[in-house]
Amino acid sequence: MSANTHETDTDGLQGALRQHAETASLLGVDFVPVAVDAPEEGASDKVAALDALRTRHAAESPVVASMPGWTNIVFGDGDPNARVMFVGEAPGADEDAQGIPFVGRAGKKLNEMIIAMGLSRESVYITNVLKVRPPNNRTPTVDEASQEGPYLIEQLQIIQPEVLVTLGKPAANFLLGNSEAMGRMRGRWHECMGIPVMPTYHPAYLLRAYTPENRKKVWSDLQQVIDRIGG
Repeated sequence: MSANTHETDTDGLQGALRQHAETASLLGVDFVPVAVDAPEEGASDKVAALDALRTRHAAESPVVASMPGWTNIVFGDGDPNARVMFVGEAPGADEDAQGIPFVGRAGKKLNEMIIAMGLSRESVYITNVLKVRPPNNRTPTVDEASQEGPYLIEQLQIIQPEVLVTLGKPAANFLLGNSEAMGRMRGRWHECMGIPVMPTYHPAYLLRAYTPENRKKVWSDLQQVIDRIGG
């Protein structure tokens, strides 16, 4: 088999899988895997930079120093060389207990979304604007986001993902520098520091409002990310 024939077969398989995923989604199936090339390996320099940033954040962050009641700093998780980076708003109770982002019910839904994109949790990078849990899982304040924001920006600068997916309104508002509603932001591309940004609903919202319409919207957003990194 020639190289050109192999490329044609691969493109055809990916196209067929995408079409199947779209059809299944419209029928109410949650998420269906789509083939996407694996990321390149090797990121020891990024690991060192993230470790240094993690240490500095723990020592310097005013939110870490002032936020009451948290157990663990939840800095980030995943591949430092990730092509896709997900950013939520803040850790919840499960995340606070384990020190890992998105490990509760919303995390399980996010894992399904990642697998549906043809990726694995190990191949992406996941973090939040705030690295410690606000009391009673409340929404981060604008001041808290602005204080923690510089550390998130440094994470972005180190990882340099091809695409950034924001989960929920607070993360999108902070990174895009606006106060728009999610309904106005999602479904179209934005930009932060030269990185394409796709805002979509937070998995926790999707669990609360698990309607065919909302599932279709989230899958549409993710399909645009798939097309962006798979092209």
